[in-house]
Amino acid sequence: MINQSFSRREFVRFFTGGTAAVLISFNTACKNKISQWRYLNEEEIGLLDAIVEQIIPADDFPGGRWANVSNFIDKQLDTYYRKFQIAYSEGLSAFKKTVIQMNGKKFEELPFGEQTAMLEKMQAGEFPGDYWKDHSPADFFDMIRQHSLQGFYGSPVHGGNRGFISYHMLGLDYPKVIGQNRYNDLSWRTYNPKSLENGK
Repeated sequence: MINQSFSRREFVRFFTGGTAAVLISFNTACKNKISQWRYLNEEEIGLLDAIVEQIIPADDFPGGRWANVSNFIDKQLDTYYRKFQIAYSEGLSAFKKTVIQMNGKKFEELPFGEQTAMLEKMQAGEFPGDYWKDHSPADFFDMIRQHSLQGFYGSPVHGGNRGFISYHMLGLDYPKVIGQNRYNDLSWRTYNPKSLENGK
């Protein structure tokens, strides 16, 4: 887990302290719209998937990739996060180039532990600034971390938190949709935390 960022268990303590209502309140902020990628492209989504899996790694429950956190971010970039569009486009491009410069490989190709080390350097401001323009690497990481937490702990209606996985993890009841349950995805129950398909 990245230094100074929320772990799952730290978030539980944060949640039970009553302040996580800030994230949950995001549930009512926008309308549902399901489609394919709206702003980011396939390559950017693949890179973002690897980053959010580091921020919210899989353990006994699936992590950020399985929970569709990247889909949440992409969806909001087309609506409520429009002001962050350039920051994501330029930031993901700069991050990709910096990692290749430092390792000779794409971030997605690195072992999980090496990915963690790269993000720790990024967060600590130890990235070379060759490819960074208006945003520092540390600020870019902080933006993705905040948006990832919103996507993981918010309502599936916004594109993330697939199957209410974070609610199941926290032992919370989740709101019912009268007449139907559009988000009854219980495939996490067969999730294998040791599977190589889950970012480990």
